[in-house]
Amino acid sequence: MASADIPSTTAVLTYFVAPDNGVRAYQYINADPITGDRPRNFKRVEHPAEIENLRGKENSVTLDTAGFQFFHHPAKHTSFENDEEVEREYYPESIELIKQLTGASRVVLFDHTIRRNRPGQLDDSPQRRQPVAQTHVDQTPASAVARVHRHLPASDAPELLKKRFQIINLWRPISHAAWDWPLALCDYRSVDPKDALPVTLVYPDREGETYGITYNPNHKWKYLRAMTPEEIVLIKCFDSIQDGSVAKFTPHTGFEDPSTPEGSPLRESIELRALVFYD
Repeated sequence: MASADIPSTTAVLTYFVAPDNGVRAYQYINADPITGDRPRNFKRVEHPAEIENLRGKENSVTLDTAGFQFFHHPAKHTSFENDEEVEREYYPESIELIKQLTGASRVVLFDHTIRRNRPGQLDDSPQRRQPVAQTHVDQTPASAVARVHRHLPASDAPELLKKRFQIINLWRPISHAAWDWPLALCDYRSVDPKDALPVTLVYPDREGETYGITYNPNHKWKYLRAMTPEEIVLIKCFDSIQDGSVAKFTPHTGFEDPSTPEGSPLRESIELRALVFYD
């Protein structure tokens, strides 16, 4: 089956349900070694959603309009076997690629995650990350600013924060096309700001913050069926332009696609997280 053969698929997406009485939502980062669960005080709810296949219509979305954008750009580094190698070889080429695609003057990569779908294996360490099956945004405005202060020299941060900056993830399948557990992205133009609620991430030594996304039937979900390792998607997690003229962020989630051909290899992907600055 060709990747453009179906115009859309219908799948079950997992949404965030806020705690009662306005209590702050939280989730611990460290997983229980027995169950693989991460303690949290919020619930989740499943809803079916139609997810449009943008294969052949990739140019209908951009970072400024929808909050995400697809590109064809093969990587020089292709093994993705260990973190040191990724940082030494894949980081530099990705920094230059993000600059080229966005027009940014400075790009700082602050981490990456390699995910491999391994049914039955606990997602209990950075080396065993599975696809994320919950609608979310990786950053809030507060955590985005905190990232600048955390990852940039104190002498640089104040000046950088005076100009436009973004947090953008660069997502790419590795090894083979992502037929299995593809990535769904929500067009920002279909998102109500009230759909995004902050969730505190509790690390052993600090706290971070993401957005949980609550269900809204108006959401317009998209994906690029069978993305290949030669294709990437840039996912906007934050933009300091907050006046409504551009997309602020992109809700996204991995999902189990019922149209995945039987026998497809299990999804493997890498996601880089970048601070992106403009002159």
